[in-house]
Amino acid sequence: MVQLYNLHPFGSQQVVPCKLEPERFCGGGSDALFVAAGCKVEAFAVAGQELCQPRCAFSTLGRVLRLVYSEAGDYLVAIEEKNKAKFLRAYVNWRNKRTENSRVCIRMVGHNAQAPFQETFRDQMSIIEMPLSEAPLCMSCCPVKGDLLVGCANKLVLFSLKYQVVNEEFSSLDFERSLIIHIHNITPVEISFCADYVAVVSDLEVLILKLESNPNHGESVHRHPHKTNSPGKQGEGISNEPLQLESDDFVFCQKPTELLGEKSEQSGLSVTLESTGLDGEKRKYSRVQHLLYRRFAPDISSYAFSDDIKLHSLQLLPIYQTGSLPSERRTRSRDKELLSLFCFFSLPHAGYLYLVVKSVELLSVYQYPERSQQAVLTPQFLHVITSNNLQCFTVRCSAAAAREEDPYVDSTLKACPPVSMDVCALRMQLFIGLKAICHFKDHIILLTKADPEPLPDRRESPRRLLSRQGTGTNKQRTPPAAEAGWSLYIVNTISPVQLYREMVEYSTAYKTTKTQSCIHLLSEAHLLVRAALLDAELDPGEEAELLEAFKDSCGHLGDCYSRLDTQESHLALPYYKMSGLSMAEVLARVDWAAEDGSQRYERGLIFYVSHSLYENLDEELSEDLAEKVAQMFHAAEPKQLPHVLCSPAMRSIDPHTALSYLRTLDTSGFSSVLVTLTKAAMALRMGDRDMYRREMESHPEMKLVCGFILEPRLLIQQKGQIVPTELAVHLKETQPGLLVGAVLGLQKNNRIGIEEADSFFKVLCGQDGGAAPQLLVDFWEAQLAARVPEVLLQGLFSKLTSQYTWRLSTRQPPDTTPLRTSKDLINACSHYGLIYPWVNVLLSSDSLADKNYTDDLSKLQSLLCGPSFDIASAVPFLEPLSEDTAAGLSIQVLCRTRLKEYEQCIDTLLDRCPEAVIPYASHELKDENRTLWWKKLLPELCQRIKCGGEKYQLYLSSLKETLSVVAVDLELRDFLNVLPEDGTVAFFLPYLLYCSQKKSLT
Repeated sequence: MVQLYNLHPFGSQQVVPCKLEPERFCGGGSDALFVAAGCKVEAFAVAGQELCQPRCAFSTLGRVLRLVYSEAGDYLVAIEEKNKAKFLRAYVNWRNKRTENSRVCIRMVGHNAQAPFQETFRDQMSIIEMPLSEAPLCMSCCPVKGDLLVGCANKLVLFSLKYQVVNEEFSSLDFERSLIIHIHNITPVEISFCADYVAVVSDLEVLILKLESNPNHGESVHRHPHKTNSPGKQGEGISNEPLQLESDDFVFCQKPTELLGEKSEQSGLSVTLESTGLDGEKRKYSRVQHLLYRRFAPDISSYAFSDDIKLHSLQLLPIYQTGSLPSERRTRSRDKELLSLFCFFSLPHAGYLYLVVKSVELLSVYQYPERSQQAVLTPQFLHVITSNNLQCFTVRCSAAAAREEDPYVDSTLKACPPVSMDVCALRMQLFIGLKAICHFKDHIILLTKADPEPLPDRRESPRRLLSRQGTGTNKQRTPPAAEAGWSLYIVNTISPVQLYREMVEYSTAYKTTKTQSCIHLLSEAHLLVRAALLDAELDPGEEAELLEAFKDSCGHLGDCYSRLDTQESHLALPYYKMSGLSMAEVLARVDWAAEDGSQRYERGLIFYVSHSLYENLDEELSEDLAEKVAQMFHAAEPKQLPHVLCSPAMRSIDPHTALSYLRTLDTSGFSSVLVTLTKAAMALRMGDRDMYRREMESHPEMKLVCGFILEPRLLIQQKGQIVPTELAVHLKETQPGLLVGAVLGLQKNNRIGIEEADSFFKVLCGQDGGAAPQLLVDFWEAQLAARVPEVLLQGLFSKLTSQYTWRLSTRQPPDTTPLRTSKDLINACSHYGLIYPWVNVLLSSDSLADKNYTDDLSKLQSLLCGPSFDIASAVPFLEPLSEDTAAGLSIQVLCRTRLKEYEQCIDTLLDRCPEAVIPYASHELKDENRTLWWKKLLPELCQRIKCGGEKYQLYLSSLKETLSVVAVDLELRDFLNVLPEDGTVAFFLPYLLYCSQKKSLT
């Protein structure tokens, strides 16, 4: 369905001062217009205040049948007819054509002139003759590369654009015949070529191809359609042979067909590539991909003449990459990167717009109210002429391109009107006798003739309409003699911003009725601005104005979706985000007052506000707006009210008002503990400690933890950085265990990250340096007790080890009382192991002044004795502990023991604490380490006894214990071998007797 609006996309108009009736005309880039009449071409300057001034004129070889300009290369190419022969000629360097009689250089394509002659190309226009073996029928220039594609009967010839460098300041332009595309069973009437994509139409058939290069540059690969005689294929209405009409009583026609992608190879059209270029390997095409084949069938009841059923106005429209819309547009380079490509073609009463890049998709079908004569597609509009009307339709190119360019479109961040939205006609402008149209930049060129040609009296046989049109379609009718009453107009299209404002003003007529028409028109205005922003040649002033209009359009669309209760009401969120409006500015646009006193809040507004509040924006609403938001959710979404009140943006709300809303909630339908915690937070803000205490005592601690998990913002608010709430500060002083448990619950349920939790405790306790507050250490210990995932264990071990070590080395006590002692952790957490017995013996000789130090030491020792601790990774953290103290000595010996360095540990203990040697050996020297009793410990003790000293008695008692163990473990012969040779027999005799008698005893 096409909706019709009466807007004004057309501005002023001016008559082009042509001397003869124009037969062909085309736009010349952004500043020129070419008009061909008879054997002459006039060029007009279209720029500045003087809209259309003659620039130059030059003669052609014959009457111009086709005229095309290429901005890439700045050349004009024409198909000319003289003496019933057709010629293809390119006009290069035409801007230097001073007068009509100025000298012109004519050369053959591919002709390499000598250097002195090449210098003459700089100052005069050159005409390049391009001979063809068959008569040219149509042509198209690639807007990206400037290559020229020429259509002949059953084939297309590609001329690649080349630049021959003459010197550093000048390059001459030339062409090379590089490729022939043989297309059998179809005669091109119109062709279009853009960035390796080729579109061809005959009278009732459309074919779209893509030329591809073989990366190996091998021989050409010719792709033929699949031929089959199976009934299934014939059922598609496809035949490789034209129908032969054998009876005058019946009319036969092929059924309409649309084949997309690989299926289009089944069209019956054979496509073969023939490479003819001598160089230019980089552009060598070796294969072709079929994208679309569509065949139409005439409607005999609607059309009576063959001219009425032909396709016309074939066009490939490229849209180039510009960067994300509407911001962060990247610096534009001279190389154009294709983003999207669209193909348009039209029947007399319907036009078809396809997307052909990445996927082939029909975007829009245009139904014309009158029979069309010609149409031209632009990124913003489709302009169609009938006999007496210039019609302007909207297009969906920018909507499709936006989805190709920006991956965040159709998300909560960004949105764009859908491609499937109905097109609309903005204007039907009356022009009498319209004959032809073309478009370039911001201008539309119209040819009118007041006295149209009379229609022929003889009606064509309908049978002629139904067969595949052959060579008869190529015949050009001889135009009648020039008659009075013709005019060539340049019509200015008004600026996109001006038309956008008119569309917005027009949409106000629908705003009060709350219909989809308001959204539709504002969506059209939005797409208009989007399409204008796709222009890669915008100056900074234009771009800034368009970006402002873009944001404004997003704001209007956000208003529509927030006020209408539709299935797309969620789109209010991305449109408001793209508008750049703050939440306060959006809420200021809401009409809070209702005529009957009642207020109905629509889903779109609630969706936007709730998401904005959940995102913790760095914005604080005024007390009035915060109260209105609370009232809205209390009336429309009471379940969300506790979450809304916890948002940082609602900080300014009066806590008495918030409590009044919370007290009216029915807690049976949703979590009562969340309502309780929200009440407690409000009571704390009011300074009512009694109410706070009553609310907190109404639920056990474990349930309160569940409430914090439901709403983390009761404890933590983020405004660019983590900010603890008043409730969190109060819990730190009164219930630190609940606070640690709550944050642990948040971390385990992925409501807060590990680093965020650490930062929270540091900010809460006011310690940003290297030392961690005790509350954070309590949190780390609670994480170990809660069985965190394996990947987090070593990180926690490192944190705790470094913290325990720092406190012990600096004698720094905890800033608060630890929540758990070492005994609590050993009983509750498997990662804290039982401390080895010999460690207590080692420490008995040294007493610490404060039991807090003892507790930190016990926790560190317990970690080192635990089964999960990686000792090797912990050694660097333990270096600050000196072995001069018993605490440091115990840690170092524990580390070496876990690393199985038993001999070093025995030496250390014998030197520093001999009384601990036997307990150490009894605990550690077992199994495969049992031999160290007699290989290491026994010789060391004997050696130290010989030296005497103050520790003689300790060594002696240790030796006796050692001999007792060795006598039990070894046989008599082995025992004798390990005894020292210089020992006293009387001392060792009891152990020898025991060793000799133990077998009989057993």
